[in-house]
Amino acid sequence: MFWSDALSILKVLTFKRCLNVFKLAFSFSLAKSFKIISPFGMPYAASIEPTTACNLGCPECPSGLKSFTRPTGRLSLENNESILKNLGKQLFYINYYFQGEPFLHPQFLELIKAAKRYNIYTATSTNAHFITEKKAFDIVESGLDRLIISIDGLTQETYEQYRVHGKLEKVIEGTKHIISAKKKLKSRTPHVIFQFLVVAPNEHEIPQVFELAKELEVDEVRLKTAQLYDYKNGNPLMPKNEKYARYKRAKDGTYKPKYKIENHCWRMWSSLVVTWNGNVVPCCFDKDAKYVLGDITNSPLTKTWKSKEYQGFRKGVFTNRKEIDICANCSEGTKVWT
Repeated sequence: MFWSDALSILKVLTFKRCLNVFKLAFSFSLAKSFKIISPFGMPYAASIEPTTACNLGCPECPSGLKSFTRPTGRLSLENNESILKNLGKQLFYINYYFQGEPFLHPQFLELIKAAKRYNIYTATSTNAHFITEKKAFDIVESGLDRLIISIDGLTQETYEQYRVHGKLEKVIEGTKHIISAKKKLKSRTPHVIFQFLVVAPNEHEIPQVFELAKELEVDEVRLKTAQLYDYKNGNPLMPKNEKYARYKRAKDGTYKPKYKIENHCWRMWSSLVVTWNGNVVPCCFDKDAKYVLGDITNSPLTKTWKSKEYQGFRKGVFTNRKEIDICANCSEGTKVWT
């Protein structure tokens, strides 16, 4: 079923969009090799936050823990339209997700429909608790290209150890509704992905998630390693099988990330994240919007993308990335442990 997702992406590509990616890749190579810190193109992808609200209380998530220091709220249709216009015709991929549960936004599917009018590939990530039979038909008809469903346990006992306040039966029920709606509407979209966040309570269930996906006719399964804020002295959520962990035990008994932090990052060239109120932050690891680099609702993206603030952040990444706190726990690096 991967071909159908690839086809959705190919359908939104234009010569201008392809040329922009080439320019970004070329200038990124110059930055890595010669420290010429200047993207030649504009971002081709963005994550846009529909809302910070969430019905769950996941222990490693600031949205679930209600621990934000930044303003909370939801994206208005007017600001969404303004953002879409501002992102430029070169942008062809939007993930309508950052923090929060997207389907708590009462007009979430209107955001998707607006992006589709710009011929943009759209994706989102959900805990699937609000996908009713009717909502499933609305989702398919909206044109959403990819739907990531978090399913972090195959029994209620294991599921709720991370997805606090969640109900596994709701996840499975929502998935069935989506698959059924796709069949009845004879649609190949959205491409449905089961995302399984591997933590200690559920790691023994990894084979079962593939079996369930096959049974339900889910298109794809992805295993995801958990980002843990408190990992140095171990963490009860850390998988025992280090294959599924971002961390490795050192000789002194403490834990360290498996990944060496290199002084470069493709995300600084290819994409950006927009919070619900229009603030631009460098990437999805800046969950509390500590590094606000501009406001896309009040300033042209071209101005923000090449601004002194953005360039300063990029130079920091390309000179001493390990000193940037949001980069310290990033899995986009080079694995140095064997």
